[in-house]
Amino acid sequence: MNHSFLVFAQKIQSIAQIGLEYAQNQYDIERYEQLREISFEMLEKLSHTKVETIRELFEHEKGYQTPKIDVRGVIFRDNTILMVQEKIDHCWSLPGGWSDIGYTANEIAVKEVWEESGLKVEPVRLLAVLDKKRHAHPPSPWYTYKLFILCRETGGSLQAGMETLGADFYPLDNLSQLSTDRITHEQIKLMFDFKQNPDKMVICD
Repeated sequence: MNHSFLVFAQKIQSIAQIGLEYAQNQYDIERYEQLREISFEMLEKLSHTKVETIRELFEHEKGYQTPKIDVRGVIFRDNTILMVQEKIDHCWSLPGGWSDIGYTANEIAVKEVWEESGLKVEPVRLLAVLDKKRHAHPPSPWYTYKLFILCRETGGSLQAGMETLGADFYPLDNLSQLSTDRITHEQIKLMFDFKQNPDKMVICD
């Protein structure tokens, strides 16, 4: 139920942001500002994030709001998958992060894998485009799409990065504690399904 109301709060925030972008009447602007503040208060209750933090997150968001894009690199060695340990919670995830302006999704995957694990890779193919709300992640203020891109090792060596404590390869049946805001066991299992079935079609929620 929380996830359903979280989506409602995200939609209200989006409508308010669009309204603030195009409204010209001062009364309308004030109403959209009030609506946006209500959405922040709802997001605080539903995502367990302080309203001040949420306000800062959206402070510079303007124009027509679209989903955030999270890109993850998928790298296998035999029957193991590359995982990185996040500094923020000391838990493990696939290497990746938010898309940056000026980079393609493939370039983001390559960049994030290098920065977080020390491995050089090249992109092979898109595996999945998942809607975060359809998976067992904790509530978040952002509405997010997650892209999973299969990559092939070309060099480098495993090491920690600016945002990671370390990197290693793990089998599906022996994963360390997951950073569930970033990855779920179900999603890693799906990546192994692609390894077992290379011709499997791209998954899109």
